[in-house]
Amino acid sequence: MSVISVRSVKMVTAIVLLNVFLVSGALAVCPKSPSLFITTPKQMEALSGSCLQIPCNFTVKSEEEFNSTRSTFGVWIKSNQDFAKNPHNVIFNSSSTDNIYPMSLTGDLSQNNCTTLFSIVNTSYTDWYYFRIENGSFRATASCDPLQITVKDSPPRPSIEISGDLKENQSVTITCSAFTPCPHSPPELTWTLQQDPHNKIEENTDRTFTTKIQKTFTLSDEHDGFNITCSARYPLNEGKDVKTAEERKTLNVSCKIIKCLLLDPVST
Repeated sequence: MSVISVRSVKMVTAIVLLNVFLVSGALAVCPKSPSLFITTPKQMEALSGSCLQIPCNFTVKSEEEFNSTRSTFGVWIKSNQDFAKNPHNVIFNSSSTDNIYPMSLTGDLSQNNCTTLFSIVNTSYTDWYYFRIENGSFRATASCDPLQITVKDSPPRPSIEISGDLKENQSVTITCSAFTPCPHSPPELTWTLQQDPHNKIEENTDRTFTTKIQKTFTLSDEHDGFNITCSARYPLNEGKDVKTAEERKTLNVSCKIIKCLLLDPVST
């Protein structure tokens, strides 16, 4: 095995071990019998300068302790849920008007909805996050359900999918999709196909969102070798800046057997 291969294996192993260590560390404070549980994606990605919506619902171990008619406050804690020793880890409390991070609770806590909106994020926000409920005497942190948020400087490339056989006279549907961390400020999709009047924002099964454009048409030999380019343009910093990511795909359209024989009789 070459020196480069050995180094590559060691690097991959180190990354895997680091991820295992981080996950283990995040769950190290998980009690055997937690009082609060939340349902969110386990991991979320965001784009620096954009917003991020966190879909969130919560359940409590004892309905008798939690009273939805009482004033209820939601708290987000960063890095380590032990905020008594690390008070600065409390980056948001819905009872306060002076929070460290630009966040707001858009969900109705009385309906067990803890959906939260980051109005803007940056790469320093990359970390583990814990949600906490304060409801009178009932106060609990969802220690066993940490959310890992990763904020990146560049958006991922959109994806181009083709549904149907790439053959002449066949109908195909081409879809370009882009990840949408914040439906309040979605990316604008454009491509080299005839532009649809508007983009569509669809909700995924985990309550995150995807922006799509789609076109259905019948293939002809003129489409063979046609290059599709799809661009996702993300508004940043409240529309003051933008970042764009692109994806390309080439159509390889098969002709009918008889036509192929006529075009290339030598091959027979």
